[in-house]
Amino acid sequence: MRDYQYPLDLDWTTEEMVAVMKLWDQLEQAYEKGIDANDFLTTYQAFKKVVPSIGEERRLGREFENLSGYSLYQTVKAAKETKGKLKMKA
Repeated sequence: MRDYQYPLDLDWTTEEMVAVMKLWDQLEQAYEKGIDANDFLTTYQAFKKVVPSIGEERRLGREFENLSGYSLYQTVKAAKETKGKLKMKA
């Protein structure tokens, strides 16, 4: 993992923060090692319960992409089109 902070909202509960942090972690894995597409989509669904607004999702996704270079949008899109292992290219 690189040296940056995950985008989080301090108003979230601990459980909500854990769900969002898990998404950022799995997004990193999708680029760095590869991850099962269904596992990623399950984590994304948990993230959407915390962040139901598409506007907030885009804002957080852009913030994370600016920090890490990893695109939430492109990874979700690829996961929906992939069966088995998902490996993104930076």
